[in-house]
Amino acid sequence: MEPTPPPSSPEDTSFRRQHSGTHMGLLQVWPQKPRLSIYKVCWNAGCYDSDILAAFDSAVSDGVDVVSLSVGGVVVPYYLDAIAIGAFGASDHGVFVSASAGNGGPGGLTVTNIAPWVTTVGAGTIDRDFPDDVHLGNGKIVPGVSVYSGPGLGDPTRLYSLVYAGSEGGDGYSASLCLEGSLDPKTVRGKIVLCDRGINSRAAKGEVVKKAGGVGMILANGVFDGEGLVADCHILPATAVGASVGDEIRKYIITAEKSKSPATATIVFKGTRVNVRPAPVVASFSARGPNPESPEILKPDVIAPGLNILAAWPDKIGPSGIPSDKRRTEFNILSGTSMACPHVSGLGALLKAAHPEWSPAAIRSALMTTAYTVDNSNETMLDESTGNTSTALDFGAGHVHPQKAMDPGLIYDLSSYDYVNFLCNSNYTLQNIQTVTRRKADCSGARRAGHTGNLNYPSLSVVFQQYGKHKMSTHFIRTVTNVGDPNSVYKVSIRPPSGTSVTVQPEKLVFRRVGQKLNFLVRVEAKAVKQLSPGSSNVKSGSVVWSDGGKHTVTSPLVVTMQQPL
Repeated sequence: MEPTPPPSSPEDTSFRRQHSGTHMGLLQVWPQKPRLSIYKVCWNAGCYDSDILAAFDSAVSDGVDVVSLSVGGVVVPYYLDAIAIGAFGASDHGVFVSASAGNGGPGGLTVTNIAPWVTTVGAGTIDRDFPDDVHLGNGKIVPGVSVYSGPGLGDPTRLYSLVYAGSEGGDGYSASLCLEGSLDPKTVRGKIVLCDRGINSRAAKGEVVKKAGGVGMILANGVFDGEGLVADCHILPATAVGASVGDEIRKYIITAEKSKSPATATIVFKGTRVNVRPAPVVASFSARGPNPESPEILKPDVIAPGLNILAAWPDKIGPSGIPSDKRRTEFNILSGTSMACPHVSGLGALLKAAHPEWSPAAIRSALMTTAYTVDNSNETMLDESTGNTSTALDFGAGHVHPQKAMDPGLIYDLSSYDYVNFLCNSNYTLQNIQTVTRRKADCSGARRAGHTGNLNYPSLSVVFQQYGKHKMSTHFIRTVTNVGDPNSVYKVSIRPPSGTSVTVQPEKLVFRRVGQKLNFLVRVEAKAVKQLSPGSSNVKSGSVVWSDGGKHTVTSPLVVTMQQPL
């Protein structure tokens, strides 16, 4: 018996594995207005594979054009992955499937929903945020974020006693996380409490503080969370701060205790700020590559707005999502790749309406090859968790650009036949392949030629195992279809990853009609990375760009990974 994977779970930074509700939306594109079909696949206990598969089958039967899936789980081989199996059936019937990359970031190998027939969406920020300041008793002012809209702490010049729950009695480690029942009311009553992020939801920590008599909360990121901040609608005056600011506040509290001078603070909320720079930034929580199952397929594919997004909200649940919250609202501010995925689903619907003849792969290609990687400060997008420059393993092909995707010039198309070849070249058994495709498979002859990286995907990724070799090489074969001007000439430009040599043949593609297909070959040669310790890897990225010298620029990210086997 094959092991059964656990139930899939909602990908949301607040309610992961807790949130119940509809997470699978489907679109039918009509000439005037889209029609929505909603299938409930998630419950209090999780999102079950049987419901997900049933929803996919019902959607295909109902004739939808787009599936939006803000659900994810652990990465398993495709034949054990209900989402991959259901998505293949949908793609086979011409349905575009957009799915969340997951919220396991910023660590590597965290991306989920990684099947190549799924468009995998990570999360970026937008140029709006909700800042506030924490004023410390030592005169320092440190930044935070929050969408708390209730009564504030009053006079901004009044400072309240500040305590760190993990060092003020209570239940030790549990108190540092402000878990239920862990705080001593005698210690925190009338004070602002510093809580560490983790285990329970961010809003639930505020409820714990409020029950214990605290007047406010500062929620500090851990080292793994980095500097990425998520604005929440708390039930008491509260703010989120980055890991470095959290360390600074803890040091201030310790110093104050040693000097016998109580630590004090207040929180000043500053409303909404627009025209934020830099933006977009790759959200800290957004899951990252490389692809754990098929490293030759770069995932995520793209990123889209996913941090502090204005979203519809059910009318029977408070905006904090906790039972004691009696407030009601039609809209809320939410974060997660669950927010990013529907953006791309909507773009898929727009492209399908504009180009009804396009396949799901063509739509994904248009979104990927026209995506951008430069922010509004004209620099490569940053990684929110570190403040450093992000890479293709963080954002895939880049941030989606709706206007350019409508007219991409060239597309990389794929059919179910190509995906079967991919599974054959992934060394799946015929039984495994048939589980995914629900059809008989044949991996003999030419269909088994080549390698998994030769799938006609808009991105290029290769993994070299060094094994003491000095030089290594591989090649990619790609086919592009002209969907732009009938008579057009595209010339290639190459930005090779550091330490590699990249050539493309031919260097010019001459098209005479719309729909014409032309092939090209990309050869990659790499030198071994010296002093690479066993079990470690070195990742470099570049790009292959086709341009007609006018309005069309077709960009494919190229990622080269050097691994030193154990």
